[in-house]
Amino acid sequence: MGSIEEREEALALAAQAHDVGWAADSTPWQRALRAISGGKWGRRRTGWTVIRLDAPWQDTPSSERPGWRERAANLADDVAFAVDYTVCARCQLGWVEWPYTPKKYQRCGLATAGLEALRLEHPGLSWHTLGGHFQDSLAFWASVGAGVPGGYQQRETCQHVPEG
Repeated sequence: MGSIEEREEALALAAQAHDVGWAADSTPWQRALRAISGGKWGRRRTGWTVIRLDAPWQDTPSSERPGWRERAANLADDVAFAVDYTVCARCQLGWVEWPYTPKKYQRCGLATAGLEALRLEHPGLSWHTLGGHFQDSLAFWASVGAGVPGGYQQRETCQHVPEG
């Protein structure tokens, strides 16, 4: 566990999950190409570029999964929470992958607040993950998935979104 000061900062950060800075994942031309081609053209691989915005929470292109986004919370120079996600409005489905909270910020509500903010921004979706859950993460998924449509259960992506 982190220090009392770190925990207090993380609790305050969790309360700011609605204060999100956004970074575009493409230019208007790339979006037009994707729309015209049904998603075959106009995608930019993000590679290992890590974007840091001046906001408590940020939403940026995922550095791991082309076509996905990353929601992250920052404390000073630390990433306090991060999760990759994608949604398909057509199928009313959303996926999250690889939620990460450093040990010193765990149990401060960052994952709960970040995932709830995503659900509020994308209402009416059923939420899932791609992979199986590790044994030591089952309690986490049960907790954050309680009462959530889809319950963050494993489900492959639909045909409209990248596999991740």
